[in-house]
Amino acid sequence: MKKITLSVVISAYNEEKKILECLESVSFADEIIFVDNSSVDKTIAIAKKYTEKIYKRENNLMLNSNKNFGFSKATSDWILSLDADESIPKELKEEILKVIENNSSDIHAYWIPRKNIIFGKWIQSGMWWPDYQLRLFKKGKGEFPQKHVHEYIYVEGKTEKMQEPMLHRNYDSIAQFLYKMDKIYTENESKRIIAISSKVTWVDALRFPVNDFLKTFFLQKGYRDGLHGLVLSLLQALYMEVTFAKVWENQGFTEENSRSFIKDFFKECKKIAKEFRYWFLTSFISETKNPIKKISYKILRKLR
Repeated sequence: MKKITLSVVISAYNEEKKILECLESVSFADEIIFVDNSSVDKTIAIAKKYTEKIYKRENNLMLNSNKNFGFSKATSDWILSLDADESIPKELKEEILKVIENNSSDIHAYWIPRKNIIFGKWIQSGMWWPDYQLRLFKKGKGEFPQKHVHEYIYVEGKTEKMQEPMLHRNYDSIAQFLYKMDKIYTENESKRIIAISSKVTWVDALRFPVNDFLKTFFLQKGYRDGLHGLVLSLLQALYMEVTFAKVWENQGFTEENSRSFIKDFFKECKKIAKEFRYWFLTSFISETKNPIKKISYKILRKLR
């Protein structure tokens, strides 16, 4: 019976500190396709120890373009897409080899859960866990869309979820978060908003960050990660504030300063305060095991 083969495609830019762990973890693959985005550190030198199939490309702001290029160079039956700060633990390696060997013909791809290590801690709330990523797929069946940097691979056909997680050493420092936020993520997000919206107003300067904080800290239960969860939720709010500011910049820094501006601002803040109150009480209801307290919190939530 013909052996089922696996290609790993990695795209990287100046990742000399993390790429070794990534490459070592996928040394079991039949082939490693390495797309270097014009690195100026030791990234390529490290990659050469694991593969000869290295392709140098321009450091495209739309990261998915170079990843798709890497997919086109793969020759195996299956492709596993990885970033330089991701790695495959032994348990996941065994599961990957098992599913591609025993794969039924109608399953074209697999979603893999991802453990995000941020500021030295595994973040287990909200958007950070289980953070399923569609990364393992049959050659010719998948590619990244190129409209938004955070898009998933698009796959033709049926998909399933895997059990074992990949490891993602995400942000090591605040400086790294701020750099990527400015140079990559807010640039792409602001362009997306500009493409679909007529314009932003002063209310959005409040609503963009507040809504993202409420979603991340309360709805997605970021508070369960303590200080890490609080800081990450605040940084996500900052991300949306910077996104708003870049859209506003694109509009030519349009002026909004009516005579009632301070009163309008006060009214909007009152609405936001009510939303915070609602989400605090909702969180208390979710976290308490005392049935009497649950009832009292629900009554308080109904009161205006």
